[in-house]
Amino acid sequence: MAEALSNHLGAHLVAQRYSRLVVDCNRPPDAPTAIPRISEVTVIPGNDGITDEAVAARRREVFDPYHRRIEDVIDRRLRDGVPTVLVALHSFTPVYKGIARPWHIGTLYHRDTRLPPLLLQGLRAESGLVVGDNEPYAVSDDTDYTIPVHGEKRGLMNSGIEIRQDQIASPPAARMGGTTGADFGRD
Repeated sequence: MAEALSNHLGAHLVAQRYSRLVVDCNRPPDAPTAIPRISEVTVIPGNDGITDEAVAARRREVFDPYHRRIEDVIDRRLRDGVPTVLVALHSFTPVYKGIARPWHIGTLYHRDTRLPPLLLQGLRAESGLVVGDNEPYAVSDDTDYTIPVHGEKRGLMNSGIEIRQDQIASPPAARMGGTTGADFGRD
């Protein structure tokens, strides 16, 4: 879906291809959830008892290159005078710890509140769509990385978009415009 949406908007896409269970590239690297030891209620064997060396290797081989790429793309766009908006696109499970999540899609934001109201207005105009305002998550410096570091610190208009996984589970639905952990800026 991220690729289809990026193509539709003519936007640059930087996609994370690793599971957040290897390293969650949307978490500050020193956050306890950056390499989750438990996902919901399941212990992750490859993360339980992980060594400092293995943590450093995951950051060096997965986290750092992903964020360097985002930084390079934004640097180039700003240097070239291209208007840039950062959107962090993620997916979420329909049920978490036994509680159903009613939202089909949600906008996430922190300090920058320019783009989210526009997204909310557009999404809420779609009949039958349950739209979350900072739901199912909200952005913070303690729990997020992409928006605070690449969006807010640079003064870029930004928002996160979370899409419930059952809405994009089939290839036709995904083509309608999801990959977990994709970030893109509008040309």
